[in-house]
Amino acid sequence: MLVDSHCHLGSDDFEEELDEIILRAKEEGVSTILNAGNDIGNLENQLKICEKYPFIFTAAGVHPHNAAEYENITSKDIISKTEHKKVVAIGECGLDYYYDYSPKETQIKVFLEHIKAAQETGLPLIIHNRDSDEDMMKILKEQYAVKPFTGELHCFSSSKELADFALSIGLYLSASGMITFNKCGELKEMFSQFPFDKIIVETDSPYLAPVPKRGKRNEPSYVKFVAEKLAQIRDISFEEAANTTTDNFFKLFRKASDKGRYDF
Repeated sequence: MLVDSHCHLGSDDFEEELDEIILRAKEEGVSTILNAGNDIGNLENQLKICEKYPFIFTAAGVHPHNAAEYENITSKDIISKTEHKKVVAIGECGLDYYYDYSPKETQIKVFLEHIKAAQETGLPLIIHNRDSDEDMMKILKEQYAVKPFTGELHCFSSSKELADFALSIGLYLSASGMITFNKCGELKEMFSQFPFDKIIVETDSPYLAPVPKRGKRNEPSYVKFVAEKLAQIRDISFEEAANTTTDNFFKLFRKASDKGRYDF
């Protein structure tokens, strides 16, 4: 049993064959999928996918790339979008200084509102972080001191310093296809040492396809390759890697803890 804890099924890359993509995921043992949100204004379309497939969940949030479009969003606005039973998290949100599609000040402002929403609801944050370790650690440290919250650093590829701090406040770390890349030896080493009860797996599809599918469009069924690599670098069985990361997912995303058995 596997969980793809982060993908983007609303992507245009999937539009023409979504049913087939979901079927392939099920055939490969993927029992649950979290279809992460990028744009809170598109949540209704996210929910349509979730309502069609009972084992798919979603999240409400604004990606840092889109922060400038939601400069005045408040925690109250975000919370109002979390009432649906299939909305199990807040995000994808955070900071991205690599592309800087939105001003850094705006990214921080919007991210803080997501943290407030998580603090008020108890829902976990799905945190995006790229080339922003210093500000990310500062914000997490300051805000956690105000009021604790939970969440994950999705598609983790940052410093060990940030990982150690995130783990110290109870956050989870998500392994993506990057742990299968030859050039990511340091990342593999970190995932071999992280506490196993704080690791989940994802595809971030349609991006970051793992070896042996690298260069192709990624999809949820390929999460098995991430779990296989995680098992290899930790010297455990595939079954242990799959079962443990699945259990970890449901510990973090408690609103999804009935494993998607909803009736529509």
